[in-house]
Amino acid sequence: MIDSIYKHLNNHDYVVGIYLDLQKAFDTVKHNILLYKLSRPNYGIRGVVHQLIKNYLSERKQFTSVAVVCSETQSINMGIPKGSVLGPLIFVLYVNDIHNGLPDAKVKLFADDTNLFLYRV
Repeated sequence: MIDSIYKHLNNHDYVVGIYLDLQKAFDTVKHNILLYKLSRPNYGIRGVVHQLIKNYLSERKQFTSVAVVCSETQSINMGIPKGSVLGPLIFVLYVNDIHNGLPDAKVKLFADDTNLFLYRV
């Protein structure tokens, strides 16, 4: 990426870098959209592997506990488990098509960090 930036700067092009760090990014993943994207031809994840991922994300529950008082248990239908080995990979698969909405930008993804670079003469 640095070589590309220097190349454009040496050609006297304008370079704009936009750095995105989404807060609570893993919490924004909608399971139904993720599963749909995974089943599309770009990834082709179907059958047993698709069901495995679906099972991994489904039937999760959470509650809050303060001292001796606990909230009711609620189902979780969004988000990826934090601290998991699969979390960053699943998130990248979820946002990997961001470049379709930004055809003129060079997009670099790493987990929940997204960097966009635009070059103009």
